[in-house]
Amino acid sequence: MLQTAERTATETDFLPLLGTDHIEFYVGNARQAAYYYRSAFGFELTAYSGPETGLRRRASYVVEQGRIRLVFTTALHPDDPIAEHVRLHGDGVHGIALEVKDAARAYQETLRRGARGVREPAVFEDANGQVRVSAISVYGDTVHSFIERGDYRGAFLPNFVRVEGPDPACRPAGLLHVDHMVANVELGEMNRWVDFYERVMGFRLYQTFDDRDISTEYSALMSKVMANGNGRIKFPINEPALGRRKSQIEEYLEFYRGPGVQHIALATGDIISTVSKLRDQGVEFLRAPRAYYEDLAGRIGCIDESLSALSELGILADRDDEGYLLQIFTRPVEDRPTLFYEIIQRKGSRGFGKGNFKALFEAIEREQARRGNL
Repeated sequence: MLQTAERTATETDFLPLLGTDHIEFYVGNARQAAYYYRSAFGFELTAYSGPETGLRRRASYVVEQGRIRLVFTTALHPDDPIAEHVRLHGDGVHGIALEVKDAARAYQETLRRGARGVREPAVFEDANGQVRVSAISVYGDTVHSFIERGDYRGAFLPNFVRVEGPDPACRPAGLLHVDHMVANVELGEMNRWVDFYERVMGFRLYQTFDDRDISTEYSALMSKVMANGNGRIKFPINEPALGRRKSQIEEYLEFYRGPGVQHIALATGDIISTVSKLRDQGVEFLRAPRAYYEDLAGRIGCIDESLSALSELGILADRDDEGYLLQIFTRPVEDRPTLFYEIIQRKGSRGFGKGNFKALFEAIEREQARRGNL
């Protein structure tokens, strides 16, 4: 029934999205940021743009793993808007680029439904072909770009040059694709952005969690998951709920200075192998207490993976009517307690680990307490 509903939604979708094209970060030092993701997360450096390619005010490094493409961009002059973005927010996600068949139509359809445009449709070209790009504003200083690249054969975009391999810093970890991206918004703003994605982008409400689902003794939040017509793009949207102490959402909003991308979930086909490699390469993960694993088998039933291996690595497990999933969360990857990553393996489940929320949030609160922010 769900597959039929998704097929019908795709057939009537006024904004058909082919997938996540790339995620662009504005950072203080793109060379160093790209190196961290290459050496720690196993991405490969594939393309570069900067003064050597004709861009005088910025430099960008493109890294890839599986179908995941990340772009790290830094300003070369202090008066550049990128520098102001970094001054305000620290390193963080500026743009979520979505691949489409028609960037001009995507722009027109979203503006007609109430979006604010930040880049009118434009054509960029070089010897490798053409790319059409447009963009709209979403929460905070985040933008959605629409990328039409069906006629392009280059490494990434015009003005980028291919970086020939092998990459000496790259240690692949088995990451496959972006599973979902989570936004944090202010109290009372979640439903506004739910309405935006429904009305402006044709998304549908996929799942809802309230403060009864996501709470601890001290804090709580509410979340609604939005999905596009074909289900390839999922954007959970979080807002804080009233609690005895400062929630992780409030901490994020305070340090990021407003709404933004809180975490990115990256899929793997073998979470035990992936997390083992990432941990060996320096990625730091949150840990659930040992007690979490004492009755894990009773909670989730029979699974293919070794429970002792899950416990050793700190991987969480949850089951629903369609199967189970395995997930783990990194500590923040910036000095500000803002962006972090989720590594997820799905074995049938299309949920988000509802049964793990309490253990996860208690682990996050322990980190907040260490920072003096709980």
